[in-house]
Amino acid sequence: MSTIKEYLSIKEFESIIFGNSKIAISEVVLNRVNESFDFLKDFSQNKVIYGVNTGFGPMAQYRIQDEDRIQLQYNLIRSHASGTGKPLNAICVKAAILARLNTLSLGNSGVHPSVIHLMKEFINRDITPLIFEHGGVGASGDLVQLSHLALTLIGEGEVFYKGERRPTKEVFELENLKPIQVEIREGLALINGTSVMTGIGVVNVHYANKLLDLSLKFSCAINEIVQAFDDHFSEELNNTKRHKGQREVAARMRENLADSSLIRKREDHLYTGENTEDIFKEKVQEYYSLRCVPQILGPVLETINNVSSILEDEFNSANDNPIIDVKNQHVYHGGNFHGDYISLEMDKLKIVITKLTMLAERQLNYLLNSKINEILPPFVNLGTLGFNFGMQGVQFTATSTTAENQMLSNPMYVHSIPNNNDNQDIVSMGTNAAVITAKVIENAFEVLAIELITIVQAIDYLEQKGQISSVTKKMYDDVRAIIPTFKEDQVMYPFVQKVKDYLINN
Repeated sequence: MSTIKEYLSIKEFESIIFGNSKIAISEVVLNRVNESFDFLKDFSQNKVIYGVNTGFGPMAQYRIQDEDRIQLQYNLIRSHASGTGKPLNAICVKAAILARLNTLSLGNSGVHPSVIHLMKEFINRDITPLIFEHGGVGASGDLVQLSHLALTLIGEGEVFYKGERRPTKEVFELENLKPIQVEIREGLALINGTSVMTGIGVVNVHYANKLLDLSLKFSCAINEIVQAFDDHFSEELNNTKRHKGQREVAARMRENLADSSLIRKREDHLYTGENTEDIFKEKVQEYYSLRCVPQILGPVLETINNVSSILEDEFNSANDNPIIDVKNQHVYHGGNFHGDYISLEMDKLKIVITKLTMLAERQLNYLLNSKINEILPPFVNLGTLGFNFGMQGVQFTATSTTAENQMLSNPMYVHSIPNNNDNQDIVSMGTNAAVITAKVIENAFEVLAIELITIVQAIDYLEQKGQISSVTKKMYDDVRAIIPTFKEDQVMYPFVQKVKDYLINN
């Protein structure tokens, strides 16, 4: 059980959405939310406050009569539940709910506590509101996507429940839940914020960390396969650069390869003084995709860590408008809903994951091209050359998917298009950035799945199973449980999918 209280770390956030931890709301939060609600109810009398007694966006110049205030909130939710495209997957929706719940728990939004309680029940009972990928421009936050969340909280719209897409009303009856009743500004407070792009962002970071770990392990395995020298990941070499990411990647490589019998020391081979050849038979230095792993994955690691920090700050921040300040007895109007922080970080994340994918594709090509590696048959073909094809077919898929990632890595952050009668004259496109980053991450898992199958085939061809590190041996055994060593040609797509699922879920 996780309790929402003063501050939610990204590790706690991930444990809730990936570990299926149930959540509880602390008394501190409930008191803070109650105090904010009561203050706004009193303070809003005889004052003009955006979204309480005014229209929205460029319609804010129009006063709303007291008797219409509550209906105004329902109108806002229903009119903006206008998303299209594919539904967001359940884990991203759960993350969005948690992000919204956490920011509303700060007591800067003036919502009724019933909002917090019902979102808690959605998380604990695995009720997934229907939210679509398309619709948000990320300026007044995720207006459209969050409207679909709000729609279900008022008992309307649709949800996914026990594997079925069903009307919210039916599920509420089954679960004995009641919709919220709008009191002051619950509609605006629910939809004005960055919680969808932030929630998807946390999911993206979770999988990005997995990809980084896998890429590092695969890089180590290929260095073993070619019996590389150890100096390119040595502490001495990498400590001559000050970048923390590079140093950490090199350290992790040393740890992963500590018990390998295949990695060589340069002093045992090229520094003995016994080399007399004019043309050296063995490589003096490895190709960049093997030798420059700390320099390539170091920036990936640091970027993921920086993105995590920004996301943690965002879901622990008040990101709607206006901001209710109980301490100073005031209501402030501004733009905390603007998603530029998340948009930029998602663009950074997809760029580094694309670079990771490019590294995997080049390493794959190295293994498949016998003229480059000089130790493996073409396409790591364990059958009859010319008659069988080995990994030739799946290389096309890896290359194609890598190219798609390169195209998708163009930034959304600089693609602002004014809208909303030019009230939103510069926008973040943050949710688009987060959704596209998720696609880049999924593509990366596909390329790495193909690379891993090739690695284990190469280990079998070279009969190195007894010499590889324990880390590589664990991956080898896991993959061989999915796809045994093969010489004859076979349909590959089911195996690629199974290995991809293994990489994602382990």
